[in-house]
Amino acid sequence: MAPIIIVLIILVVLVFIALIKTIQVIPQASAAIVERFGRYTRTLNAGLNIVVPFIDSIRNRIDLREQVVPFPPQPVITQDNLVVNIDTVIYYQVTDARAATYEVASYIQAIEQLTVTTLRNIIGGMDLERTLTSREEINAALRGVLDEATGKWGIRVNRVELKAIEPPTSIQDSMEKQMRADRDKRAAILQAEGTRQSQILTAEGEKQSAILRAEGEAKAAALRAEGEAQAIRTVFESIHAGDPDQKLLSYQYLQMLPKIAEGDANKLWIVPSEIGDALKGLGGALGNFTPGGGKDPLVKTPTPRQAPPID
Repeated sequence: MAPIIIVLIILVVLVFIALIKTIQVIPQASAAIVERFGRYTRTLNAGLNIVVPFIDSIRNRIDLREQVVPFPPQPVITQDNLVVNIDTVIYYQVTDARAATYEVASYIQAIEQLTVTTLRNIIGGMDLERTLTSREEINAALRGVLDEATGKWGIRVNRVELKAIEPPTSIQDSMEKQMRADRDKRAAILQAEGTRQSQILTAEGEKQSAILRAEGEAKAAALRAEGEAQAIRTVFESIHAGDPDQKLLSYQYLQMLPKIAEGDANKLWIVPSEIGDALKGLGGALGNFTPGGGKDPLVKTPTPRQAPPID
């Protein structure tokens, strides 16, 4: 009885193992290569798959999602014999699981070596300045070569990026000095332009101010001259309207004499010859004036001489 139980247990275990090997669950975005007696049979896609146990075997499971692989810095010599270190990043995707399994032993290593050799060919035809400023051109050329070479491996290269381009330390120092000199030059040019523009604007402002000031002074002088002319005209008309005699004019003349002598700089005062006549007229006027409003009886008015009769 005991041997039968052992045989049954062995059979149950074998059936369980067979079921496990028969049912294969493949995750989404994955594929599995099935071989029968060492020969490729088919590719299992995502989902539940049935295989023949102990006859079919899973050779390889491949991830079909896009992969990102960074490669270590690679020394590359430029056309002007300078060594630069370039870091690259490759974005690829497996499109054919069978080709990726049987066409190349290790497609990751193959892509890395192909990237290095292609970079050396591309950078070898460029000088350092072009290498530093032509990332897009290098990326496009590198992607074209990789995509063409990896197509037969069942690999599609989606993108190639240059993560860093590091020139030698001495070249970095020289470039930094050159950039600093360029920045100083641009700053000096901008400062000179600003000073020039400021001087131009200041000169324009002074010019406009001088023009406006001159126009204002001219208008003020014209108005002042017009006012003085009007005042003289008014005084002249008033004088003629009042019909002044010589006595009034003499009195006004004497009133103006102190104003002529005003000022600390007037050390010498020249008396005009007309002051005698003015004093005579004023004296005559005061002599004939009495407090009562009449003439002084003591003052005799000269009798005008009559002309002799004509025979």
